[in-house]
Amino acid sequence: MTFADLGLSDALLKAIAERGYDTPSPIQRGAIPDILAGHDLMAAAQTGTGKTAAFTLPLLQRLAEGSRAPARQVRALVVTPTRELAAQVHDSAVHYGAHLPLRAEVVFGGVKINPQIARLKRGCDILVATPGRLLDLHQQGAVSFDALEVLVLDEADRMLDMGFIHDVRRIVALLPTKRQTLMFSATFSTDIRRLAQGYLHQPREVEVAPANSTADTVEQWIYPVDKGRKPDLLSHLIRDRNWHQVLVFSRTKHGANRLAKRLERDGIVAEPIHGNKSQNARTRALEGFKNGRVQALVATDIAARGLDISGLPQVVNFDLPNVSEDYVHRIGRTGRAGAAGHAYSLVCAEEAEYLQGIERLIRRSLPREQVPGFEPTEPLPEPGAGRQRAGGRGAPGNRRPAGGGREAPSGQPRRRRRGRGRGRGAAAAGSGGNR
Repeated sequence: MTFADLGLSDALLKAIAERGYDTPSPIQRGAIPDILAGHDLMAAAQTGTGKTAAFTLPLLQRLAEGSRAPARQVRALVVTPTRELAAQVHDSAVHYGAHLPLRAEVVFGGVKINPQIARLKRGCDILVATPGRLLDLHQQGAVSFDALEVLVLDEADRMLDMGFIHDVRRIVALLPTKRQTLMFSATFSTDIRRLAQGYLHQPREVEVAPANSTADTVEQWIYPVDKGRKPDLLSHLIRDRNWHQVLVFSRTKHGANRLAKRLERDGIVAEPIHGNKSQNARTRALEGFKNGRVQALVATDIAARGLDISGLPQVVNFDLPNVSEDYVHRIGRTGRAGAAGHAYSLVCAEEAEYLQGIERLIRRSLPREQVPGFEPTEPLPEPGAGRQRAGGRGAPGNRRPAGGGREAPSGQPRRRRRGRGRGRGAAAAGSGGNR
């Protein structure tokens, strides 16, 4: 199947070819025809499957067939949980809409609001926004939704996790009831289905990957190490393996700062990116990472959500996440669009429970590999230790797999979940104020 088979216009096909794509991904094959037909849609897909283009392309086509947006009006609204994801979606709309007479704008917090107000005066066909800043702009009379045709809730699961649900409800209440609504999420959880019931009308459903699965293109490895030697091991891996580009995940903002400084002392160009950084600082760090000036980008989960770095070769979990689902999102930064990727986790004995929760969630036992000279004083439990092994492709072993690990014991993880319903203030504090 080609993009032409999906019913896209010549203008879009030209833009797609210019981006170097010729074959639609499964989520694109599933979602684009339903969106073009005007159906509401619930779509679930793992990270890196091309879901942004899955709604951007048909959205552009539908808008191109109508009238331009009046002053201060928006025809299509895309709501995202983070600034970085908003910027990514906006870039997608601009690139794919290069041969169409449409205007796309993006608004988020952390930068001055007056230039955003000025840009919205003319109206825009597509507005990509984070929740808080969008509400601020509406309150100031900078944007109205009388002409709105389509609402897209991107990474709806993350908006729930980050406490944006109240803002989302306020936004939806401002919109025309007669509209097309598209909801994209990593999973069809109970909370997501409950949210969809209130906002979507007889939605079509598209799910292209099992819930909480990791991409087959990502090789995953566990490196056991004592907690205090993690910085030494990371520096060793970067230098010894000549990693020119590595995304490193830290559990905390302060930890990201400390680790970036430590890598710099070891002669490795590193930058932290997290919610306490200004938007300009975050943008500079990301651009430096993309153009090769920055060798290691040390990020927190929230700051890294939505990052789209073409061809990222490896991701390192310096700290394991205490929410198992975040592991899937983290390693989904690499191995995108069918490319090969590598994910390495530096795991100390204190994190054994987190590791077991991750393995239960993804239904794989992750292979351990000991780096000489960094043997831990307290070893990690063996894969599947203390649990009944599941059938399938065979029990986990010590052999090096060709792909991203072997099938792990079945069962549900004991997840430590973030509190929900924290309100906009708490969410903004944790995310660097995505207002």
